[in-house]
Amino acid sequence: MTHGNLTTQPAHKGSLAKPMAIGAGIAFILITLFLFPVFGLPHPEWSKLWMIRPLIVVPLAGATGGLFYHLLENLRYRGGSKRVLANVLSLVIYVFGLWIGTVLGLAGTLWH
Repeated sequence: MTHGNLTTQPAHKGSLAKPMAIGAGIAFILITLFLFPVFGLPHPEWSKLWMIRPLIVVPLAGATGGLFYHLLENLRYRGGSKRVLANVLSLVIYVFGLWIGTVLGLAGTLWH
């Protein structure tokens, strides 16, 4: 039983590592720019290495946003309004994740 010429299109074009690395890189640059002005002036009650947590948590949140960008590739591939929806949804998820990551990373130091 032959169904004719069946062709399937790839679900995801490209590697997962690239959008995650880009998302983490953007998040790292943003949190570094945010922390730079207070780098030498920490409060005495903060630990000596207080900036390590935000420098880890925020890029992880950015990488998660890159993961969602990659997962929405199926919608983006279909074109039209679905492409616009996928791009807007990816941006909203990335910004929300970056905000939550920043809050979690800076909790107890700059964010109280």
